[in-house]
Amino acid sequence: MVVSLDLITGILSFLFTLLVFSYLIGDNPLFRIAVYIFVGVSSGYIAAVAWWQVIWPRLVYPLVFGSMLEKGLMLVPLLGAVLIFMKISPRLAGMSRIAMAFMVGVGAAVTIAGAVAGTLIPQVMGTINAFDLTLASSRNVNLIETLFNGAFVLAGTIFTLTYFHFGARPKADGSMHRMGLIELSAWVGRIFIGITLGAVFAGVYAAALTAFIERIVSLINFIGNFL
Repeated sequence: MVVSLDLITGILSFLFTLLVFSYLIGDNPLFRIAVYIFVGVSSGYIAAVAWWQVIWPRLVYPLVFGSMLEKGLMLVPLLGAVLIFMKISPRLAGMSRIAMAFMVGVGAAVTIAGAVAGTLIPQVMGTINAFDLTLASSRNVNLIETLFNGAFVLAGTIFTLTYFHFGARPKADGSMHRMGLIELSAWVGRIFIGITLGAVFAGVYAAALTAFIERIVSLINFIGNFL
């Protein structure tokens, strides 16, 4: 039974890999079949996870088997869910704005807090730690190299942030132009951003190439084992 299951799994993997690779000759029904199946299975999986890990344990179960306090607390998310379902009807769609506004506000607050705590503060601390002479000495890094690395990181941070400075003054002809020093700093920041995006693209390309090689090897091994 295990062997037959492995064989069926291998055949399905082989077929779906060929269906996806068929996109190399252009958009075709075979590729669309693979995409539709992938989207359908993913949607079903997400719906199952949402039901068993969110809706049932955090909403339905407390409303049915919870205490009076839990039932009272669950009325607020239940009301929000009902208001969101009002978007189905064009006449009642306006009632869903309350729940949508709350969700967007909470999402924006979480995003801003995450950006500050997860990106801005670590970047500031990383820039400061680049000048840490004690840490550098523990790694056998001399003073000149530490200062150079710290200055490079600091310059990259400042120039990159300057690139996103959109303050400009109107000229006599009506066009907007930033100050000369800010414009020069933004131009240097564009170089740092280009280097960063190039490194990120190289990483994504390497990951995609690794996945491609893994699929090719998997196909070769499957054909060899099948024959």
